[in-house]
Amino acid sequence: MGTIARNTLFYGDNLNILRDYISDESVDLIYLDPPFNSNRTYNVLFHDESGFDSQAQITAFDDAWHWGDQAEDSYFHLVNNSSPEVASMIGALRQFIGTNQMMAYLVMMSTRLIELHRVLKPTGSLYLHCDPTASHYLKILLDTIFGIENYQNEITWKRTSTHSDAKRFAKISDSILFYSKTSSFIWNSVWSDHSKEYIDSHYSSIEVETGRRYQLGDLTKPKGSVGYYYVLLGCNPPPNGWRMPEKRAEQWMAESRIVIPPTGKTPRYKRYLDELKGTLIGNVWTDIPPINSQAKDSLNYPTQKPLALLERIIQASSNPGDVILDPFSGCGTAIAAAQKLNRKWIGIDVTYLAIALHKNRLKDMYGIEAKKDYDVFGEPESIPDAKQLAHDDRYQFQWWALSLIDARPVGDNKKGSDKGIDGIITFTDDPNGNVKKILVQVKSGHVNSGLIRDFRGTLEREANTELGVFITLENPTKDMEVEALEAGYYVSPVNQKKYLKIQVLTIVDLFNGIRPDLPQTASYSTFKKAGKVSKSDLEQGALDL
Repeated sequence: MGTIARNTLFYGDNLNILRDYISDESVDLIYLDPPFNSNRTYNVLFHDESGFDSQAQITAFDDAWHWGDQAEDSYFHLVNNSSPEVASMIGALRQFIGTNQMMAYLVMMSTRLIELHRVLKPTGSLYLHCDPTASHYLKILLDTIFGIENYQNEITWKRTSTHSDAKRFAKISDSILFYSKTSSFIWNSVWSDHSKEYIDSHYSSIEVETGRRYQLGDLTKPKGSVGYYYVLLGCNPPPNGWRMPEKRAEQWMAESRIVIPPTGKTPRYKRYLDELKGTLIGNVWTDIPPINSQAKDSLNYPTQKPLALLERIIQASSNPGDVILDPFSGCGTAIAAAQKLNRKWIGIDVTYLAIALHKNRLKDMYGIEAKKDYDVFGEPESIPDAKQLAHDDRYQFQWWALSLIDARPVGDNKKGSDKGIDGIITFTDDPNGNVKKILVQVKSGHVNSGLIRDFRGTLEREANTELGVFITLENPTKDMEVEALEAGYYVSPVNQKKYLKIQVLTIVDLFNGIRPDLPQTASYSTFKKAGKVSKSDLEQGALDL
């Protein structure tokens, strides 16, 4: 275990990553958006690359929890190896809740929260994003692990508009539990813009010369206190005097900030709207809308959170150059926000699908690339690594291989017939703008010419399909190469260039940087592209601090 030198993505169970790679008191801010215990299925059941089921992975896209051997083992470890407070708390929860889905969820979270507390600096903070299903239990866990005295806030984020729910009030909010490691934690107050209603009612005056909005403030000293006595703009001082000494009044008059209104007799002070910070943010956040399918930064990821939400948290509880950790990094919003705000970051996720999304998002938004600009741990870097991954979990191998050519996974990725299609790339190369498809098939085991014939049949069967890419871990046979050549060519109507209809690539080819020869207009993106962040946006992010 050592200090993480660069921004880093980790593939794997975050519990193991935390224990093996993240040093004590090395992180400034932790944001985690773990799977909610809401019995919703977001995608699939995953398995650890070691071959053993992982509770974190089971809930990567399926947050229906189950009590089993792993939960029992984790519970045993907690009561026998944790602090007396944690052991007592987890034992009491089991007596109260029983061995059910909720208890399995809380055991998983407890082991990870203990590690997150360990890696957090004394000046650091943790924000845990959750929903009402388990927030009350999670608060008990955090009180025990972090200390009741280090509870700072429960933030309520309005994540959706009111909708029709039978027999109860609509559920429209999430909770974000905010804890610090100690009483000496980093804090930067965060402000929001004033509402239009507030501006119209309080700053209705507009300065003709500059167009600046302002209000006129009282300059008289309140009753019960004694101010300063001098003549101001021909006006004698009020009974309690003026608020400011005469020298400051002279400065304000030189700046034309003290005036007598046409309808008044007493000098007043101009307070300009553009000099105000705005409204101090409280613990109820209604000004950050949720992600919807039409949003500019939507990646069509089921649990994606708005970038603005993470920017607010990072600005409030860290400074430029600090280390931000997201142990359930999902689609990488915390990482993207940290990069924008000039923080260092560590992201951990348990699927190659998410790691691929992280890499694409960072490239689309900031133009930075894996290995060149940041490190990635847990991905195969050699043929033995790739073979081990294929042996442990062929679905993770499939998603990893697809990510190498920026192909989007298709289907539900569950065991069963996939109709010979593992991934897809779309492109447009005709004057009418018709969308065409490139299908991808990935094989980690024994291959032969029959697979190419079947793949060729798939291409012919699927509508609007022009090309196919066949990725294999093993070297193709001569018969496979001949079969692929016999499929013929696709000729682009744009430049009349010929492309092999079926292109066979090995993992060795991909390691060596060889990629399929595809029309240049192909949309190489596993997920929806993230909007590029401009230099001015980056500068504004720094100024907002």
